[in-house]
Amino acid sequence: MKKILMAAAMLVAGLITAGTASARGFGVTGGFNFNTVTVKDLQMDTKAGFNLGVTYLLDLPLGLSVQPSLLYSQNSLDYSTLESIEAMQKVGSVKLPVSVQWGPDLIIARPFIDVTPYVGYTLSNKLEGGLKGVVSGETSLENTFEYGVGIGAGLNVWKLQAVVRYNWNFGTMGNLENFVGMETPENAVYGGISVNVAYFF
Repeated sequence: MKKILMAAAMLVAGLITAGTASARGFGVTGGFNFNTVTVKDLQMDTKAGFNLGVTYLLDLPLGLSVQPSLLYSQNSLDYSTLESIEAMQKVGSVKLPVSVQWGPDLIIARPFIDVTPYVGYTLSNKLEGGLKGVVSGETSLENTFEYGVGIGAGLNVWKLQAVVRYNWNFGTMGNLENFVGMETPENAVYGGISVNVAYFF
């Protein structure tokens, strides 16, 4: 009897959840990435990139929502402040971030905070430059899997959304060993701020 009651309660809860969840729908999103890399407590200059893709927002009960996206992202990383190195790395990748959001619905607007884990794969990975004082060139680096997490805040108004996040990339951005004998920094920390705007249909 207890099992029947528990199953009935779970069914009712599932129906309530399904009935109160609402899909805001598909949308397009785009914005800018401001990336940097830190090696041995030395932070490189911040460089701008961009991202563009599609997204889907599903509103859940209790102020929660889930928003997966599929993005093409371009990151630029500057290694020029490293000793004897003058190089710029440009990485183009496809990413799948899943934003888990919470915020109160204020009818005309909904502010929220979010945590966004993501995975990705680099499609192009090039390093331009060389040793300081030496003729520079361009080197193709290996493509790698990316993974990380972002933490941010945003605002939904009507069919528009704006969100700002700080993102940490826990993987490497490519093997630099073939580039003028430069080894990939083991303690390099890749991160940066992303600013995005989305429009839902």
